[in-house]
Amino acid sequence: MEDSIFAYDHQREEALPELDIPAELLRRDLPLPNPSELEVLRHYTRLSQKNFSIDTQFYPLGSCTMKYNPRIAHELATLPGFSRLHPATPAAAAQGLLQTLAELQDWLAELTGMAAVSLSPAAGAQGELAGVAMIRAYHRARGDSARQRMLIPGAAHGTNPASARMAGFTVTELPNRADGDLDLNALAAALGPDVAGIMLTNPSTLGVFERQIEEVAALVHQAGALLYYDGANLNAILGRVKPGTMGFDVMHLNLHKTFATPHGGGGPGSGAVAVGERLVPYLPVPRVTGTLGAYRWESLADRPESIGQLSAHGGNIAVLLRAHAYIRRLGRVELRRVATYAALNANYLQQGLRRLGYQLAYPERRASHEFIVSVQDLQKASGIRALDVAKRLLDFGIHAPTVYFPQLVPECLLIEPTETESKATLDRFLEVMAQIRREALEEPDLLRNAPQNLPVQRVDETLAARRLQVAE
Repeated sequence: MEDSIFAYDHQREEALPELDIPAELLRRDLPLPNPSELEVLRHYTRLSQKNFSIDTQFYPLGSCTMKYNPRIAHELATLPGFSRLHPATPAAAAQGLLQTLAELQDWLAELTGMAAVSLSPAAGAQGELAGVAMIRAYHRARGDSARQRMLIPGAAHGTNPASARMAGFTVTELPNRADGDLDLNALAAALGPDVAGIMLTNPSTLGVFERQIEEVAALVHQAGALLYYDGANLNAILGRVKPGTMGFDVMHLNLHKTFATPHGGGGPGSGAVAVGERLVPYLPVPRVTGTLGAYRWESLADRPESIGQLSAHGGNIAVLLRAHAYIRRLGRVELRRVATYAALNANYLQQGLRRLGYQLAYPERRASHEFIVSVQDLQKASGIRALDVAKRLLDFGIHAPTVYFPQLVPECLLIEPTETESKATLDRFLEVMAQIRREALEEPDLLRNAPQNLPVQRVDETLAARRLQVAE
C-alpha cells in the first residue's frame, strides 16, 4: 500500500516551510464535512430547486420581460467558431463574427426605423447613458450649450432620471393624465431653450400606448429638443410600429429582454443604441463597418465626433449572437407575432383579474404588454397590501410581479405575462389570484405571514435596509 498513489507522504509534510503566521491564529482542527460527490451533487441540486426562475415558474415581472428564450439561440451563440475567438483577433481572421454583427446592426435599424446602430453598450442603463450622451454631444456640436435640462414623465423607467443626471442634465418630471397619457399642457409649459430632450417609452410603464406621441414629437422638435426612446418595452410593438416612425431621435434596445437572452440575476445584458440620421456621427465605438469579406471595427479615428468607447471590445458578444439567432429564427412575420401575443396575454389577464374584482389602474385602456392592478380596496377592507399579495404568490410557485412601481398608482402590482406563456399558465395564475383575494378578505393573516412554505420566510425590509449585513 505504501507504493500506492494514495499513500500519505509524511516526510513531505514535514518538509513544508513554516508559515509566518502566529501560532495562536492557526486553526489546527478544521471541522469541514467530507461528503461524497453524489452527496454534493444532491445538495446543490436541491438548492437550485429552491430558486425561482423562468425555467421552473411563471415569472410575471412587470416592465422586465421575463420570458422564456429558445435554447437554439444559446446553442448557436456558443458554437466553437464564436466562443473560441479571442476579442483581439484581427478583423481579417474574424470575418464570420463581424458579418453576423453587421447583419444584426442592419436588422435592428430596420426594426426600429433608425438610420444606424451601435452594439457596444453592455447593459440597458449603459445604453440609456449613451443615448443621452449623444443628445448632449449633438447640442454642443451646434454650439447650443444652454440645453442642460431633460424632461422625464412620471411613468418613465426608474433608471431614466439617473442616466440623465449622470450625463450632466438636470431633470424635470412631467405628469400623466388620469387616462395614462402624457399631459401635453405640462409638456408645453416645461419646454424652453434650456431643454435638451425628453426621455420616455411607448408603451409606457403604465402599460398603455401613448396615443399623442406624434403631438409630443412635434412639440419637442419645435422647441429644438430631441426625443429619447427607452426600448425596454419593445416586445409590445415589435414589427408593428417603429420608434423612428413615432418621431424618436435615439433609443436603446434591451436585447437581453426582447431578443433571446435569459434576463434576471444581474445580467448579462446588452443595451444597443439606434439613432436617427442627425445623431449618426456621435454613435459609440467600436461598431462594425465595411462590406462582405472586408468588415472591420470602426474606431475613434474613423468617427472623431463619437461619444467614445463604452466597453472593452465590441460589447457583450454572446448576447448579440443570441439576438441575431433569435431574429433569424423568427423572421419578419414571426417577429410581429411577438407583439401580438404579448398584447393578447396581457389583455387576457387584465380582463380576467377585473372579473375577479381586482381594480384596474386604467380600466378604459387596452393593455399593450403589461398592466397595473391596485389592491387599495383590500388595504381598506382588511389591511392587506400589494406586498402581502406578492409574498403569498410565492407559496403557489409563482414569482411575484413588480410592486409599488410606478409610484403613480397606490398599492399597485405591475404584471407582464410576456408572449411566451400558455393559456393554461395564465388560467392557473387567475385561479391563484382568485384564491388570494378570498384569503385577503376572509383570512388576511395568511397573507400577512406569507410566504408560508418557503425556506426563507418574510424578512423585515426596513430593518434589513437599516442594518445591512453582508457577512458574519
